[in-house]
Amino acid sequence: MIVIAEIGLNHNGNIQLARCLIEEAAAAGADVAKFQFFDISKYFGPDFEWYDACMKARLDFEQAAAVKAHCDAVGIEFCASAFDLEGVEWCERLGVKRHKLASRCIRQHDLIQAMAETGKPMIVSLGMWPHEEFPQIEAKGAVHFLYCIAKYPTEPDDVRFHSVDFRRYAGFSDHTIGTTAAKIAIARGAQIVEKHFTLSKRMYGPDHHGSAEPHELLEIVEFARNARPYIDNES
Repeated sequence: MIVIAEIGLNHNGNIQLARCLIEEAAAAGADVAKFQFFDISKYFGPDFEWYDACMKARLDFEQAAAVKAHCDAVGIEFCASAFDLEGVEWCERLGVKRHKLASRCIRQHDLIQAMAETGKPMIVSLGMWPHEEFPQIEAKGAVHFLYCIAKYPTEPDDVRFHSVDFRRYAGFSDHTIGTTAAKIAIARGAQIVEKHFTLSKRMYGPDHHGSAEPHELLEIVEFARNARPYIDNES
């Protein structure tokens, strides 16, 4: 069972805040602290509501190396969603154990190929994949697909776990508010749960409101650890 604390852009471009988020994610027991190598200017124009905030939150390579080093120091795995080929190169230079493909990138074939050719495991969110059959990804390493709803935040009525088979999906990328959806996914057999993470929902930025605060991340981690023996006994 892997719990990913999706720090994403919630550091707001402040490396000290990024370090605090890493420390809190590790203290809560998360397995992975995940960031984003994301240049919003490649997807949206300046008229987008969160354009300036996302531009401010872009990491350069030196900053990415600094947060990776801090993850190493506190004993939590560093990971990042790469949104372009440069991001994959950065991930490789930083020595990530796995690659993450965001829902938005599911049709970026050059990006998928670059990740696949590394031979490392890939985690692929399917929030923007409209088909019942999973995309065909020829990879040298394992490919793990995550159930995901690409709404920020996701309303409970949109989750529809009754149609999700966690024998097919490796896990759940959760954009709901609170911890209920993550817990249900775990109870239904999800082996990976990714949850956006912040120090406070009241902070300014596109993802803070729908993110878990430290006590909520701890609640998810503890549920995952305590529930696992019961779930494994049923399989």
